[in-house]
Amino acid sequence: MNNNNPLRAIPASLAALAMLAIAPASAAEPTIEQARDWAAACANCHGPSGRAPAGSPVPGLAGRPQSYLVEQMQAFKTGKREATVMHQIAKGYTDEQIAAMAKWFAAVK
Repeated sequence: MNNNNPLRAIPASLAALAMLAIAPASAAEPTIEQARDWAAACANCHGPSGRAPAGSPVPGLAGRPQSYLVEQMQAFKTGKREATVMHQIAKGYTDEQIAAMAKWFAAVK
């Protein structure tokens, strides 16, 4: 065991504060790249970039208004809108992630 580790001398509370100082701020708005990456998970059902194939029973998301997409995801998340799997999927995202993905899909043409 190496007792010469300088971090051993720092109390745990100071080490925790140091970690918070270098961690990304949680209040920061997600980047467009983060939103795109989160939205990529939707491609399995809603098509690449939210463009569902013609005749698909699953709606496309590309180009829909951001407010509509947020409203629907929140309805799934709270159980106000029935679904087969979307209620479970929506619960896995924060409100900030939902807003960022909705903004990204709304911008896709």
